[in-house]
Amino acid sequence: MSKNTLIDLAELLRVPYVDAYSGYDISPDGKSLTFAWNRSGQWEIYQLSLDRPEVFRQISSGEGAKFGPCYSPDGEHLAYVVDLDGSEQFDIWIYSLKSGAAVNLTPETPFTLQPRLSWSPDGKRLACISDQSGRFRTYLLDVSGSSPDGALSAQLPIFDASGPHLDVQWSPDGRWLAVTAEGKGQDYTTHLIPLTEQASRPAQDAARPSVIAFEGQMIDAREVCWSPDSQRLAFSSNATGNHNIGIYSLADGLISWLTSGGGEKSEPDWSPDGKRIAYILTDGPETWLAVHELGQSHPRVYRVEPGVHFMPRFTPDGKTLIFVFDNPRQPDDLWALHLESETFRRLTNSLPTNLSEADFIMPQHISYPSLDGNQVPALLYLPAGFTAGAGQSQLPPAVIVIHGGPNWLFQFLWYPLMTHLVSRGWVVLAPNYRGSTGYGREWQLANRFDMGRGDVMDVVAGADYLVRMRLADEKRIAVTGRSHGGYLTMCCLTQYPDRFAGGSAIVPFLNWFTSHANSRMDLQHWDIENMGDPQEHEALWRERSPYFYLDRIQAPVQMICGANDPRCPASESLAAEQVLRALGKEVELILYPDEGHTFLKIENVLDHELRRVEFLARLLE
Repeated sequence: MSKNTLIDLAELLRVPYVDAYSGYDISPDGKSLTFAWNRSGQWEIYQLSLDRPEVFRQISSGEGAKFGPCYSPDGEHLAYVVDLDGSEQFDIWIYSLKSGAAVNLTPETPFTLQPRLSWSPDGKRLACISDQSGRFRTYLLDVSGSSPDGALSAQLPIFDASGPHLDVQWSPDGRWLAVTAEGKGQDYTTHLIPLTEQASRPAQDAARPSVIAFEGQMIDAREVCWSPDSQRLAFSSNATGNHNIGIYSLADGLISWLTSGGGEKSEPDWSPDGKRIAYILTDGPETWLAVHELGQSHPRVYRVEPGVHFMPRFTPDGKTLIFVFDNPRQPDDLWALHLESETFRRLTNSLPTNLSEADFIMPQHISYPSLDGNQVPALLYLPAGFTAGAGQSQLPPAVIVIHGGPNWLFQFLWYPLMTHLVSRGWVVLAPNYRGSTGYGREWQLANRFDMGRGDVMDVVAGADYLVRMRLADEKRIAVTGRSHGGYLTMCCLTQYPDRFAGGSAIVPFLNWFTSHANSRMDLQHWDIENMGDPQEHEALWRERSPYFYLDRIQAPVQMICGANDPRCPASESLAAEQVLRALGKEVELILYPDEGHTFLKIENVLDHELRRVEFLARLLE
C-alpha cells in the first residue's frame, strides 16, 4: 500500500482471532484441536483436524460468548464456559462429540465462575473455581447432573487458601489437585491438595496439603503443569527477580530451577515422555518458543517472526508443539511447530485476503526518562515515511495508549486501534509504565502502594518525550486507555491538565473507595494488597482517586463503560459524568447495557472503538 494509506478501523475490528487467554485443548488421541474463535463475530467453540486444519466445524451455538474448551479424558465430551452478558457469571456446559447434545451444568448461576476447568482423570468430575460461598474457592462438580437452583452440584470446598483461588489442575493419576491462589502483593501461591481414591474430599490420613516453597519460604508459583507421572510440577516464578521455570518434587518438597538469568520464562508444558519442557521466553515486547531437554543447560529456541507466542502444548505423540501466535501484521491464530523438521504450519487463518497486503506498521521498542528519571520502556508507532526532525512544516498529532492490568504489557501484538491510528498519520506511544510485567519483578512492583503517581509520571513523560524528539505537535497529544489504563487516563487529565488535548477512558474506575466497595472479593483482595486497607490508608486512596479532582480537568473527556462490568463498575463513570456536567466540563458518556468489562458483542466492539476514534479525531484533526 502507498504511504499513509488509511486502514479502515471497522474492517480491522471485524477480523476474527483465536482466543489466546482462556485456552485451547488437544484431543487425547492427538487428532483434533478445540478452541474459541470469533470467526462469525460471536465467540464460539470450534474443532479442527490436525491432519487437515482447513477442515473445522463450529461446536457451540446459542446466546453468549463461549471460552475455555477442554476435552474429557476419553475424548468424547467437551467442557466449556459461557458468558451471557459480560458479567463473568459463567455457566459450565458439556457437549457430546458423538450425539451433539449440549447440557448446561450450572444454569442461571447467581455467582461467578472462573473460566478455568480441569477434568478428573476418570472423567466423572470437573474441578472448578467459584465465589458461591462469597470468596473464590475450589469445588468439584459431578458432570452427570445439575442443580435447578443454580448451585454447584456435588459442591465441595477443597481448600481454603489465604487468598482467592485462581486456577486448579488435576494430577494425571487423580490423587492431587494443584490449586493456585492469590498471595501477598502480586504473587501467586500454589497448594497441593491430596485426595482420597474417591476424590470426594481432602484426604485425612494420607499425605497432608503442602505448598510450593523454596528454602522454607512460600514463593510466587503460577502456571503449574503436572509431569506425566504426577511426581513433579513445572511452574513459573519471579522469586529470583525474573520469571524462571522451576520443578517441584512431591517426594521431597525440593525445587530445582530449569532456567535462570534474564528474560521472562512462563507457561511451561511437559512432553508426554517427561524428558522435555516447553515454555515461552519473553524479552520485553517479543517472545520465543523454548524447548528444554531436562539436564541440559540451554533450550532450543524458535519463533515464527517478531511477535508474541502463547500457550505451547505438546501433542500426545510429542512430535509437535501447538501454540497461538500474533503480531501487528497478523491476528491471533493457532500454529504448529514440527519439532523434527523444525518447520512451522499455520492451523487457522483469520486474516482476510483483502488485508494481506496492508501496510501494517511494526513498532519500535524504545525507552525514555520518566519525570523522576526512571527509564520507561515503550512501543513507538511512527506513520509510514515519517522521520523526526526532517523539516516537516507541521508535526503530526499523537495518542498515548495506556494498557490495563496493571500487570500486563504492550508487546508486538495484533491491536487494531493502533494500526488504524498510525495509518491516519498519527504517532502512537504505548508506555509499559512501572507496574507492567515483562521487565522483571522490581519493575512490576514499582507502583505498589503508589498507583496513580509514579505510573502517571511515566505516561506524562511519554508526552514530553514526543515533544522533545519532535515526533508530535505538543498541542495535539491525547491520551486513552482501558481498565487500569482508563484510570490512568483520568489521572493524567486531573494531575497534568495542561499536557493533553483530551482523553478517552474505556471501562475506567475513578474512585478507589467506591470501586473497591462495589467490586468482587478477589478484586478487593488485590486492592488491599497493593494499595493498603482503605481505612488505614484513607489519605492515599483519596489522593490517588481522580474523582475528587475532576474540577482540575481542562480538556474534553470521553468515558465508555459496560453496565454489567464486575471489575470497574459503570457507576464510576456515571458518577463522574454528573460531577463534570455540574462543573460545566465537556464530557461524553457512552454506556452499553449488555456488556461487561470486556466487550463481547461485535456490534458493540465496533461502535465503541469507532466512537473513541471519532472523539480523538475531533481533538487532533
